[in-house]
Amino acid sequence: MTTTPKVPRYNTRPVDRSAVPQDAGNSGGQLFDTHDDGFGNLDFRRPEDQAASRAEAPEPTPAPMPAPPVEATSPEPSAERITRAVTPEEIARVNAAILTEGLTERQLRRAMLVAQRSHLSPTSEADAVRLLREAGVDPFSRASILRVVTPSPEAAAPDAASDTAAPGAHPQRGFPPQTEAREPGREIARLPGDVVQLPKKAKPIALPSTEQRAEVNQAAEILRMQQDIARRRRRRLALLGARLFAFVLLPTILAGWYFYMMATPMYSVRSEFVIQQAGPSGGGGSMGGLFSGTAFATSQDSIAVQGYLQSREAMGRLDEDLGFRSHFQSPEIDQLQRMAPDAGLEAAYKVYKKFLKISFDTTEGVIRMDVAAADPMVAAAWSRQLIAYAEEQVDHLTQRLRADQMNDAQAGYEAAQKALTDSQRKLIELQEKFKILSSETEVGLIVGQISGLENQLTQERLALAQMESNAEPNQARMDPIKRRIATLEGEVADLRARMTETSAGSTSLAEIQGQLLVAQADLQTRQLLLAQALQSMETSRVEANRQVRYLSLSVSPIPPDEPAFPRAFENTLVTLLIMLGIYLMVSMTAAILREQVSS
Repeated sequence: MTTTPKVPRYNTRPVDRSAVPQDAGNSGGQLFDTHDDGFGNLDFRRPEDQAASRAEAPEPTPAPMPAPPVEATSPEPSAERITRAVTPEEIARVNAAILTEGLTERQLRRAMLVAQRSHLSPTSEADAVRLLREAGVDPFSRASILRVVTPSPEAAAPDAASDTAAPGAHPQRGFPPQTEAREPGREIARLPGDVVQLPKKAKPIALPSTEQRAEVNQAAEILRMQQDIARRRRRRLALLGARLFAFVLLPTILAGWYFYMMATPMYSVRSEFVIQQAGPSGGGGSMGGLFSGTAFATSQDSIAVQGYLQSREAMGRLDEDLGFRSHFQSPEIDQLQRMAPDAGLEAAYKVYKKFLKISFDTTEGVIRMDVAAADPMVAAAWSRQLIAYAEEQVDHLTQRLRADQMNDAQAGYEAAQKALTDSQRKLIELQEKFKILSSETEVGLIVGQISGLENQLTQERLALAQMESNAEPNQARMDPIKRRIATLEGEVADLRARMTETSAGSTSLAEIQGQLLVAQADLQTRQLLLAQALQSMETSRVEANRQVRYLSLSVSPIPPDEPAFPRAFENTLVTLLIMLGIYLMVSMTAAILREQVSS
C-alpha cells in the first residue's frame, strides 16, 4: 500500500500583508547590471569559440555608471528597461556569443518559454537567454519555471515619465532581487574583451517579502515532494518488475523452454468399450426388470472393470507381458518423465496412473480409455492388452455367480433323486415282506370273497327258512343246510378277521395297507420334489446364461501419427497463470500482515 504523503505546513502564523504606499520614493537606479550574463567572470565556451570571440570582438567600452540606488527597495526592472541599458551592437554581439556556447534546441526552447512567462520580450531564443541571465535567472534550471510568476499589473506597466517602476509595486515574483554589494573599483568580465566598470557605491540589499518567501518555500516543498514521490514510484515499479520477472516470468520461460525444446512427445491411443448382458434379467415387476437394458444394469461391472484396469495388478501384468517399466526407463525419454533404473512399485504405479486415463460415462455406460507412450505402436499394443484384461475380469465377475446358482440347483436335484430312490426301495421291501403287491387290490379280493360268501349264506338261510315253514319239515334235508350255513358264517368271520385282526402268525390287512399307503405317499412326494428340483435346475441354468457379461468394443485402438503431448502453449499458459496466482496470494498476504504489524 502507498500512503499519501502529508505536506508540512510552514508559516502558520497570520501574516500582515499591508499594501506598499504608492508615493514611496523611487529607487533611482538600475536593479540589474545590464552587462551581467548570470555567470560572473566564468566562461563556459569551448577554447576555439573563445579564441574566435577574442579575434572578432572590438575593444570593450566602459558601461555608463548607474545612478546610486535609494534606501527603499525598488522592484525589478522590466524587459524594456533591461533592453535600453545596452546598445543594439552589444546585444547582437552577446546573442552571437550565446549561440556559440553549444546549447541544445531543448534548452533554447525552455529559455524562450521562461522569458515569455516572465513577461520579457525576446526577439530570438538567444536573446531570451541573454535577457534571463541579465535578470539573474538560470534558464536551464528545473526550478526556474516554478519561480517565474506573473508580476502584478503595477510592476508590468512602468511609468512613462520615468525609467524605474512605481515605488508601491511589488517585486516581480520568481526573480530574486539583486543582493550583491558592488565594491568600488571592482570589475566583472562579461565576455572576452568586454569589461564593465561597476558603480563605486554599494547597492542596498532588497529582501523578499514574507508572502514571497512563503510561496517560494511552498513551491520548493511541493517540488521536493513530487520528486520524492516520483522517485519512490520508480523504485517500487523497478522492484515490482524485478519480482515479477524472478517469480513469474522466469519460471514461465523455463517451463516454455522445457515444453517446446526438451519434453519427449507422447502419443495417445483412445479406445471405447461397453459391458453388456446376454439377455434381460427375470422378475418382470422387480427393480432389476426396470433397469434391464440400460446403463444402470451393468454399472457395477463397469466400475469394477475400471478399478481393475487402474490397479497395481493390471500394471504388474502389463509390465510382465509388454515391458511397461523398460519403456519409460529408456534413454529416449527426457529426464523429467524418465523412470529411474531402480524405481520401485510405487514409482512405476505413479507413472502408470499418469499415462493411463480411464473414465466411465454413467449415462451411456461406455468406458473410455486413453493410453499414452513415446511410441504409437507401443501405445496401441498396451491398449489392446488392457482390453483383454478387461474381458477376463468381466468373465471372472459373473463366473462365480453362475457357478453358485448351478451348484445349488444341482445339489437340490441330486438330493431329491436320492430321497425318491430310498422311498421306492422302502415300498418294495414292504411289498416283499407282506407278499402283497398292492394293499388295495388285496382288500378288494377279500371284500369280494366276503361278498360271495354272504350271498351264498343268504340263499342257504332262505332255503332253511322255507323248509322250516312246512308243517312236517324233512330233517334230513335241513341238517346239511344248517351245516353249510355254519360253514359260510365261519368263513366270512375268518375273512373279516384277516382284514382287521392280527393273529400270532399274520399281520392284519389294515396294518399292511397303512404301511403300504404311507410308503406310496412318500414315493409320490419324492417324485414331486424331484420334478421341482429338476425344474429349478433348469431355471438356474437359464438364469446363469442370462448373467453372462461380455465386452463389446466400440472404438478400436489405432496408432496415431501425431503426438498428443506435450501441449506446449497450453502448459506454458497454465504455468504463467499458476505462478501469477501464487505471486498475487503471497504478495497480498504479505501486504495484509505488514499492515497489521504497522497498525
